[in-house]
Amino acid sequence: MTPQGGPHPAPDSAPDGLAVRLDNVSAAYGRHVAMREVCLSMRRGEFLGVIGPNGAGKTTLLTVLNGLARIVGGRAEVLGRPLTPATVGDLRKRIGYVAQLQEIDPLLPITVRESVLTGCFGRVGPLRRVPAAARRRTDELLALVGLTELARRPLGHLSGGEKQRTAIARALLQEPEILLLDEPTAALDWQAQRGILALIQELHERFGLTTLIVTHDLNTLPAVCSRVAYMKAGRVTWSGSPREAVDGARLSALYNIPIHVVRHGGRDHIIG
Repeated sequence: MTPQGGPHPAPDSAPDGLAVRLDNVSAAYGRHVAMREVCLSMRRGEFLGVIGPNGAGKTTLLTVLNGLARIVGGRAEVLGRPLTPATVGDLRKRIGYVAQLQEIDPLLPITVRESVLTGCFGRVGPLRRVPAAARRRTDELLALVGLTELARRPLGHLSGGEKQRTAIARALLQEPEILLLDEPTAALDWQAQRGILALIQELHERFGLTTLIVTHDLNTLPAVCSRVAYMKAGRVTWSGSPREAVDGARLSALYNIPIHVVRHGGRDHIIG
């Protein structure tokens, strides 16, 4: 574990400062091509938000970057290395992933702290003894995400927002350089959404992460996003600044429904 729990140094980083480079990448599940000829890059330290309707290929994009998708065309580089079967094992140790919220059996015999501790298995191996440093860092992360008082509670007894905080702490225990988040606020109430987004923003800045969040709702992108990309039908159709992304005509074309942007209280609000 690094002394401050931040990302590991990356001596093999791309010389041009890119953490991610996808050149005409296509990916498939069986015979179904879910992502088509995507060209996308991310600078180190960037916070990219990807939006689009259901089935647009957003989750597939994360799966590609996490080394779990079958790439059928193009070239992918992550953290300065080509993404291949030979490199994917090492690269995945440097990438944290937070999946969509899922139901957990309340009878599952695992506590919040134990769940977070599994985040170190990618580096130490699932059959190795958990290092004392990982246990200490787990307690630090539980405090950071506001779950110290719930550390011994069964994971299935948490609220949706608390489960997502646990998942975020688990991903951070791996000490990633890249953090991928798949609809992290889906199915959460308004208050929990705001809390999770504020936490993601804080962690991105605190640890100097390269962060990618996908969602179907532009309103749930953290304010810290430096760029937004649209995905539709498996392709990246547009990318630009967050201010440019809040455009009624562009959003209407993305979702195939009339969408209006209303300015209220100093913020833009999306109305379908």
